[in-house]
Amino acid sequence: MSDETRYTVVRNDEEQYSIWWADREIPAGWTAQGFTGTKDECLANIAEVWTDMRPASLRRRMATATA
Repeated sequence: MSDETRYTVVRNDEEQYSIWWADREIPAGWTAQGFTGTKDECLANIAEVWTDMRPASLRRRMATATA
């Protein structure tokens, strides 16, 4: 069985990525990243672009502590 459901890649203010159904309204706090495809395609895109899994606030805090 093939899942042809379309998803869109979304990102929150902490620069964390997820997928959301393309035919539904994106929830508050998330922004579409311009990539839509199958679940596997979207997850592959996320694996390519989300190279630092730490939340943005933690990265900023760590950068300030080492500066």
